[in-house]
Amino acid sequence: MDSTWTSPVLLVPCMVVLTAGMFYVYTLVLSLLSTRCVRNKVVLVSDALSALGRECSRVLHKEGARLILCGNSWEKLQQLSDDLVDASDPSVTFPPKMVLLDFGDMENLPEAMDQILECYGCMDVLILNSSMKFKAPARTLSLEMDKLLMDNNYFGPVTLAKGVLPTMMSRRCGHLLLINSIQGKLTVPFRTSYAASKHAVQAFFDCLRAEVEEFGISVSTINVTFISGRACGQQTTLSKSLWSLLYTKKQQGVSPQEAAREVVKTLTNKRKEVLMAPSLPKAAIYARPFFPNAFFAVMSAGVKDDAVKIYK
Repeated sequence: MDSTWTSPVLLVPCMVVLTAGMFYVYTLVLSLLSTRCVRNKVVLVSDALSALGRECSRVLHKEGARLILCGNSWEKLQQLSDDLVDASDPSVTFPPKMVLLDFGDMENLPEAMDQILECYGCMDVLILNSSMKFKAPARTLSLEMDKLLMDNNYFGPVTLAKGVLPTMMSRRCGHLLLINSIQGKLTVPFRTSYAASKHAVQAFFDCLRAEVEEFGISVSTINVTFISGRACGQQTTLSKSLWSLLYTKKQQGVSPQEAAREVVKTLTNKRKEVLMAPSLPKAAIYARPFFPNAFFAVMSAGVKDDAVKIYK
């Protein structure tokens, strides 16, 4: 074989092996960092009883976080806590603490806030994953339902964040992580009040990010199409309207396992904004400011396709 060709031929597999090795080391380092980003940290999950909340609690507890589990049922919180303790090594984990929390009951939120701060006296990570969903034509929504949606999706998370900010600012560290719907950035018909609440909470944390950066506090948002209660690999049937495609991820939405992995990853790299969505919704988000008329036409076509289903 010609010696002039020998070196390039041998160089290619060497480069492949070297690249694969560097990628392996990089993945290993990220894995080690992700296991340490929450160890011994005080972490609150605002809705530990949801599918995502349970999965986040499981992962974070396993990694040694000092968990504060919140939810609207003491019995279910107790059962979740028992399950976490039974499945973990007590020598490297901490027994979770529990606080009853219901954003639909704003009058009792100050009392819950006091209980939360009494658990450890400080807060390192606040995961805001609570959400209330509602789908209906705007003209049928009552003012009471509008208020309930805003309490659960905006006023509740904002009040909780404001409650923990003083301790984070005094310690000059902390991480606020909002798990929000993609409808904080992109709207579809028949979700007027829901989308309004998601836009409001998205705007609040986007503004807050700049305000608290000087105190060493990170603010992250993860926008998802929707959290599916199904495990990875399970299938479901979806309608085929034009705008329904903008509201789905794969065929089963984002699984709790996928979302929980992204939560840990975001806590590790402190990324400010994450969008968990397929190509079409991402394209719609970026295209809307430049082609608004086309976007609105697609939305209107979707309404015509689905109107019969909704009004039945």
